[in-house]
Amino acid sequence: MTTPAAAVDPRIRGHMPALDGVRGLAILMVLAVHFIGDAVPTSRLEKALTAVASQGDYGVDLFFVLSGFLITGILVDARAAPHYFRNFYARRAVRIFPLYYLVLAVVFFAGGLLPFLSSAEVVTLREHQAWAWLYGVNFYDAKQGAWSLPYLDHFWSLAVEEHFYFVWPAIVWLLPPRALLRTSGAIVLAAFLAHVACRLAGVNLIAQYVLTPLRLDALVLGGFLAVLARQPGGMAVIERRLKLAAAVAAVVLLGTFAFNQLDPRGYFFLRPLRNMMIIGLLATLLVGALTTQAATPMGRLFRAPSLRFLGKYSYGLYVFHHFFSYWLTQHDADCALFAWVGNHTLAILVRAVVGSAASTAIALASYHLFEKRALALKRLWPSSPAS
Repeated sequence: MTTPAAAVDPRIRGHMPALDGVRGLAILMVLAVHFIGDAVPTSRLEKALTAVASQGDYGVDLFFVLSGFLITGILVDARAAPHYFRNFYARRAVRIFPLYYLVLAVVFFAGGLLPFLSSAEVVTLREHQAWAWLYGVNFYDAKQGAWSLPYLDHFWSLAVEEHFYFVWPAIVWLLPPRALLRTSGAIVLAAFLAHVACRLAGVNLIAQYVLTPLRLDALVLGGFLAVLARQPGGMAVIERRLKLAAAVAAVVLLGTFAFNQLDPRGYFFLRPLRNMMIIGLLATLLVGALTTQAATPMGRLFRAPSLRFLGKYSYGLYVFHHFFSYWLTQHDADCALFAWVGNHTLAILVRAVVGSAASTAIALASYHLFEKRALALKRLWPSSPAS
């Protein structure tokens, strides 16, 4: 009923290193939005700089598309293997839980000893810590209608992914490929319509941004591509149709921006459509990274050592970076650096470099001193007969 793993288009298997480059781009976008996009601009140049950096929010969507593609591919390839569920959940647990729960333990149990945490922040975090332990940060922030957990609000996306991991393996296991493709398409459409309905119903913007059902479009679109890529001639279909879809998405996206210039309400009412078009373009980017030749500009970009380096440590970078960005924002680091360097734009860039470097350093230490030990346990639960 499923296509064997060996039937995956050889270009995907041969170009898997490019996926670290895609991860690297995604985390670079996230770093940009939190270290530059959140700055308060004081000039036209800074307004342009922060406006561009703020689009880094879509780095999370790129992570979601990539995660849906990879996880679904693993599940489809292992569908007929023994211990399908046990192996999948054990491998995910040793990759995600050790670092996640170590960070929570440090914050909640040693928070009072951490110099960057104020007493008020410690109290807030401890009072609502159950939401974090149970991967419910997104639900808590949605309920509050605001970013309400200092230093931990970015864990909302980790919660969304965990919810996806909880239910998606059963869907992949139960449905044959064609039914899985139809179901994936229906879920993507349902997520879009749910977003529109929430918009019209006046649901708070944080809830629209973080609630799991509204973020399934990117994850499941990645899964759709993974299933289709494993069907005979599937990659050719993806490349042919995705190019057309990307062209349509680009035209629609430009149309939404143009409408927004004519009527300010355009941003509010067309945001779900705009998000869906951008997710489609990100899916096109992923496919391009997988299938393009290494010698092409795109091939060289996603195989660049710098992007692949960031991609390798992207999980730790994501977990740790917001501790630095939040602290720097709360302590008005721009002004302090401005007094030192004498230029506000340069101060913003220095803050970004320092924050990113500190995040990278701790992510490196975390991976090599801690995470690798847990990752070594993956050998106990092979993801497919081939592995």
